[in-house]
Amino acid sequence: MDFKTTDLCDEFSDRVQIAEPVFGDYGGEVMFCGPITTLKAFEDNSLVRAALEEPGDGRVLVVDGGGSMRCALLGDQLAELAEENDWAGVVVNGCIRDSTAVSELSIGVKALGVHPLKSVKRGIGERDVSVRFAGINFVPGHFLYADEDGLLVSDEPLI
Repeated sequence: MDFKTTDLCDEFSDRVQIAEPVFGDYGGEVMFCGPITTLKAFEDNSLVRAALEEPGDGRVLVVDGGGSMRCALLGDQLAELAEENDWAGVVVNGCIRDSTAVSELSIGVKALGVHPLKSVKRGIGERDVSVRFAGINFVPGHFLYADEDGLLVSDEPLI
């Protein structure tokens, strides 16, 4: 897919939510888009692994980690799993780790930052619930578009 978030904003400004500029780009693909699947998981990436083990079918996994900067919710192994299972990207309201290895993978990854500590694994969290961060609502089944200029969400496909 070839698009620019700037062009989408110009054409559909009344139909998109535009995220606050809080995310860094860490994956090998800066431009990615797809239907949203959500997780709410604070400092526990068990559900992240479970989701990424499934076929992604071009979806984007949006992980609301509560903005925690105390551990990573995604590392190179889970990013490789996402790539292998055809996920378009992962957006983390929190941190990732293994950033150099993640940058070499053909997947989009946006996150607040990097942290070397892995998360706990207790299986705690929620899946496919609406989450809100970066000033927008992420709703399962809505569409996410991301590139070097930002991230936006629409309730219907734009391209």
